[in-house]
Amino acid sequence: MSSDSHTDPPSAPALRIKAIQQLLTEKGLLPTGAVDTIVDAFEHRFGPRTGARIVARAWTNASYRKRLLADAPEAMGEFGHSEDPHIAMIERTPTIVLENTLKVHNVIVCTLCSCYPWHVLGLPPNWYKAAPYRSRVVIEPRAVLAEFGLHVPDDVEVRVWDSNNELRYFVLPLRPAGTEGWSEERLASIVTRDSMIGTALCKAA
Repeated sequence: MSSDSHTDPPSAPALRIKAIQQLLTEKGLLPTGAVDTIVDAFEHRFGPRTGARIVARAWTNASYRKRLLADAPEAMGEFGHSEDPHIAMIERTPTIVLENTLKVHNVIVCTLCSCYPWHVLGLPPNWYKAAPYRSRVVIEPRAVLAEFGLHVPDDVEVRVWDSNNELRYFVLPLRPAGTEGWSEERLASIVTRDSMIGTALCKAA
């Protein structure tokens, strides 16, 4: 048999996960195909482009911005909810939108693990889950942001928000100058994942 056709056996953790999944399914606690549906959603439905569209809409539509700040899950749902109950549950995760201004810069973290608004940003970056970021950004946020290349002026207040299992945060970045008259699609193209975490600014391309 050639090396090209060789397939490594599943790892021990993978086998344990499969066994637990099968047991939960047999007991009726996990519907057949639920895990595959959720994995597919993270690969194809969730992601930072969804968050970018939300930001662009808030920048160009004052009414939508007001709804987003008042009830984020409801306003985010205007971009569509899945009919699958497991995906819809993730999409309706309690979320608060934090608006950056000329006087306030917000940044999010999860000091306990990696709680994060997956439904609008996709999977969290590795650095967000790493202990150095989680421990330091709450103590010395300006220094940490500077390491990302973001130097916040002294007259701008930095607010750090700690996400948890029951509540997630999402940053509405400050709209950059020079983007007046841009379409939502063009605005969405300059909104990055990091800007919606608070570790970067949006820049006019």
